[in-house]
Amino acid sequence: MKFFLIFCLFLPSLYAKKPELFLLNVYNKDINVTSWYMSEKLDGIRAYWDGKRLISRAGNDFNAPSFFTKDFPSHELDGELWSKREEFSNINSIVSTQDDKTRWSELTYNIFEVPNAKGGLLKRLSLVKESKYLSLVKQIKVRDNQHLKEYLKELEKKGAEGLVVRDGSLKYYTQRSDNALKVKSFYDAECEVVAYTKGRGKYRDMVGSLVCKMQDDNMIKVGSGLSDKQRANPPQIGAIITFKYYGLTSNGNPRFPVFLRIRKLNALEND
Repeated sequence: MKFFLIFCLFLPSLYAKKPELFLLNVYNKDINVTSWYMSEKLDGIRAYWDGKRLISRAGNDFNAPSFFTKDFPSHELDGELWSKREEFSNINSIVSTQDDKTRWSELTYNIFEVPNAKGGLLKRLSLVKESKYLSLVKQIKVRDNQHLKEYLKELEKKGAEGLVVRDGSLKYYTQRSDNALKVKSFYDAECEVVAYTKGRGKYRDMVGSLVCKMQDDNMIKVGSGLSDKQRANPPQIGAIITFKYYGLTSNGNPRFPVFLRIRKLNALEND
């Protein structure tokens, strides 16, 4: 009987239903995005508000504190839990903790979609009433592809991950399509840390680089992008990390890989 009761408590999480959301394809310069809307791609945690609960892309509850969600509406929202640029690890730590809920005060819920609402993108977003922890992601109409390129460059200089461009004339839709695209000047990927190399010079007695295994079993070394603190206390063997790179070498390996963050095995996904 005791086992049955414990099983019932965990049953909802075992069968968590994933929300149906729109997903991003990758932009290329041959796609004409004139008159679409562009916005900063926030490097946070994707979250869906069903009117009562804040849920991850995987369908799991975030268990957000009531002070954070008390001004949220009764209708659905789709957005990003975020604090500031280049803070993904801290954001992930906050939403994952089960103890110190006060840290949620560092975050805001940044809305880029109102699921199942009528009309085009801007009409749907007009339903959102901003509050202390609820913000709208700024949408800018694209004049032409050069305008997009210039805005991307401007934001990346400030540490932004990239842009999202969407055809704002369309009614609400879900799944992945070419009507919503992520725009970056670099690519990113994930790999598993399997070993370390020793540091040299000022990094003596620290980690020089992370030896990682790609999904295709190719091995790469990721050293650039690691802080002194991370070199002294590197990601554990078996950890999944995200790195950026600039195209492929003639051998098909990522060119100039740069460490971005630890992407834990149970990390909450974003686009």
